[in-house]
Amino acid sequence: MPLSRSPTEHYGLGINAATKWNSCSLAKSVAATLVGIALKEGAIASLDNPITRYIPLGGVYAKVSIRQLLRLASGVRWREDYTDPTSDRRQLLEIQCRWEEGGIAKHMASLPAATPAGESWVYNTGESYLVSLLMQNATSMNLADYCSDRLWSKVGMEADASWWTESPEGMTISGSGMHATLRDYARFGQFVLDEGRIGDELLLPAGWNAEAGTPFAVRDEMVPYGYMWWIPTLWDERLDGSFQAEGIYGQHIHINPRERLVVVVLCARSKPSFRQRLEINDDAFFAAVASALRI
Repeated sequence: MPLSRSPTEHYGLGINAATKWNSCSLAKSVAATLVGIALKEGAIASLDNPITRYIPLGGVYAKVSIRQLLRLASGVRWREDYTDPTSDRRQLLEIQCRWEEGGIAKHMASLPAATPAGESWVYNTGESYLVSLLMQNATSMNLADYCSDRLWSKVGMEADASWWTESPEGMTISGSGMHATLRDYARFGQFVLDEGRIGDELLLPAGWNAEAGTPFAVRDEMVPYGYMWWIPTLWDERLDGSFQAEGIYGQHIHINPRERLVVVVLCARSKPSFRQRLEINDDAFFAAVASALRI
């Protein structure tokens, strides 16, 4: 939704402006943005602090920084496969289904390292869940409550959102399970596009998007990932500087600072996969939207 134009919406297959859609991994980008707000407030001192300053985890995570956690670059061994019941992701899902407070953190702390921290990148939903525990201990608030107080209530959202929890009194499931309307996902995207500014108030650190929405190097190779935001892999000048939240069934919050554009896609593709081979076509779609709005 460019600032100079009215928002354009389209709904189909029975959903409408009041429908609250499952975010899947769009929630990761929301959670990472909340870390930025906590950093600006001083609740988190530095992204280079070890996460164990805020989370009582042992094992591999004793050597992982907050920045490495946000980039999913801890070096922890992990296999993100949604259809294989033996995968790490499916094992974690079984733990989630037990509704056991502390079960997720205990499981993640038991995992072995594949490489030293910062020397590899693996898409790891379990790791994204630790952001919730980090934020809960740093801010003394449940992540969902922090989101409501610091972001949702300030941006002018028109509907309440909901977020899964680990257990009735447990932490928020920060890497998935958020439900919101298309318009409110777009308002979140506009907040990010505006670099965290609401009126005269700046909620994110200066230059946050330049870090959060930028790829980083691992062993001299660039990873198309920022602080839980994906970077388009299709080279196209219209996408220069853009980044996006992505969910495993094709959901997107696309942020294009160059074009002053936010695009939200609610989707339910038939098979779950992060970075499906449709990704190039998805990127081409966002480039085409940017071109259409230039006319």
